[in-house]
Amino acid sequence: MSPPPATLRLEVAEMVATLTLDRPPVNAIDRAMKEEVIAAFDALHDREDVRAIVLTGAGRAFSAGADLKERPGIAGEPGAYPRHNRLTRAVFEAIMDCGKPVIAAVNGAAIGAGAVLALSADIILVAEDAFLSMTEVDVGLAGGVRHVRRHFGESDARLMIYTARRIPGPELLRMNVASLCLPRDALLAEAQRIGREIAGKVPLAVQAAKRSFQVTEYLPLHEGYVFEQGQTAALSRTEDTQEAWRAFAEKRKPVFRGR
Repeated sequence: MSPPPATLRLEVAEMVATLTLDRPPVNAIDRAMKEEVIAAFDALHDREDVRAIVLTGAGRAFSAGADLKERPGIAGEPGAYPRHNRLTRAVFEAIMDCGKPVIAAVNGAAIGAGAVLALSADIILVAEDAFLSMTEVDVGLAGGVRHVRRHFGESDARLMIYTARRIPGPELLRMNVASLCLPRDALLAEAQRIGREIAGKVPLAVQAAKRSFQVTEYLPLHEGYVFEQGQTAALSRTEDTQEAWRAFAEKRKPVFRGR
């Protein structure tokens, strides 16, 4: 039996998993946290009792980013940087590839790799006093550009990357990076409420919708829509979709079985 995670807390209630980064004082991302985040999202992908995931941070920070003490040095052993970079990519890919929608509840500072963690989620909620910042240029690095461009307009993305300035919660809402900006004490409850709302939908349809977002992100309109139509055609033959149709006609709550 695997030991419990040392840097995460996991709670599951009403089909919603809440995964909390918990590495005091600021949830800096070290190798252990990377491996535990990957393992957690891989497991949640397969859990039948989970239909949505909330990702948040313990304490006053979401995550202050990578633990720079673990970054390979210029004179490090051969292969250290490729291994480091591959593991780092795998953290964000585990969130994006997870079949369940992920809601980032950004409760405080999200810096560097911590900001990319949030930007890897499907839905982003921020506290009013939270912020995102890419500070790589302050320490002679230049990562995170591609993830930032997925959510920010071109000018705002460059402003964020080139200046390393903090983009506060209300500005993230104005820039359409976040869906909601809330008081800190209301943030987690709202993220979990959205998770429960998602959990009440046809599970296979939600998973197919996330797959469509993943596959069609860089496809032309025609090819993307053809893929979506194929998803819908396949769903129409599933038991859950047919149950949803019957329940709608009979004006009752559907019972989904994940098939």
